[in-house]
Amino acid sequence: MTHLIYFSSVSGNTARFVEKVGVPAERIPLFPSDEPLLARDPYVLVLPTYGGGESGGAVPKQVIRFLNDEGNRSLIRGVIATGNTNFGEGYCLAGDIVAAKCRVPLLYRVEVFGTPDDVSAVQEGLDQFWTQQSMTSK
Repeated sequence: MTHLIYFSSVSGNTARFVEKVGVPAERIPLFPSDEPLLARDPYVLVLPTYGGGESGGAVPKQVIRFLNDEGNRSLIRGVIATGNTNFGEGYCLAGDIVAAKCRVPLLYRVEVFGTPDDVSAVQEGLDQFWTQQSMTSK
């Protein structure tokens, strides 16, 4: 089962990428006053990198809040990061940070909202990833 949980700012770049991938997905709320999202199934997290690739502030606060919930954190299985290659070494840094803290693999780094090649690679890779996950969880 392919399931994504993602965060996208008002720019909508990450949301556009997730739409192109075309698998079931839920969005982490933008505003603290919004009803919090609670994960119910294992998922891959898709998130943008903030702050120009600097380590402080690279992970959006909404993602931190979401992952601070133990139930949400326990169901994460992988990470896909979006970013801008203009960030240099900070490109997709938020994905590295979350993957390390949650001890899950960083599956893909995607430029802003993804090229057609990015979308194809992620679609195929997610199918393989979830197949492997189902085999190892039995």
